[in-house]
Amino acid sequence: MPSRIYKHLETLWDFHQLGHAPQPSDCIFILCSNDVRVAEYAAALYRQGFAPYVMISGGFGRFTQGQFVKTEAETFADVLLDEGVPESAILLETKATNTGENVTFGYQIMREKGLDFKKLLLVQKPFMERRAYATFIKQWPGEWESVLVTSPPISLVEYPTEDIPFDMVAEATVSDFERVRDYPTQGFQIEQSIPAHVTAAYDEIKKQGLW
Repeated sequence: MPSRIYKHLETLWDFHQLGHAPQPSDCIFILCSNDVRVAEYAAALYRQGFAPYVMISGGFGRFTQGQFVKTEAETFADVLLDEGVPESAILLETKATNTGENVTFGYQIMREKGLDFKKLLLVQKPFMERRAYATFIKQWPGEWESVLVTSPPISLVEYPTEDIPFDMVAEATVSDFERVRDYPTQGFQIEQSIPAHVTAAYDEIKKQGLW
């Protein structure tokens, strides 16, 4: 891959991250995925005292259907327990198949437990921060005071693994940019400003017929 194309991909990668610093919250809310490093990072946030609860939402998605034996939420919960998070602090939602359902089904679980979180700390993959935030703001049914989003501090070059190869990461980084751009008109997310240099980077990647 030409270095300039990689640089364009890094531009999209950086755009997806909001740079929020974690703050004390009512709940750490994990929007599940195929990357258990997200669960490990959320466990670290819990151990540091950022919130008394960890809500985990995820059934089977496009990357985990046929790959995970348990639902995403149950798989992530096992990681949290191994990392020292007590079962009493964990709320499970095991049916969501997309980000919108993570938000709305997570809200339902919260209400069923008689809880009312006003300050939430969302945890996602680095290239899904912006979409998670935009979806939450649009689709969370209740009132909230503050919403922050964070992700494991992993660079693009360090992110791929044997189970999550580079092409999968690149394709997801590009397709999530398209969702950030297109989903507001479909009612799924709030509108967000996209800098011209980010759109230009996307256009250059697509000109190459990549991802």
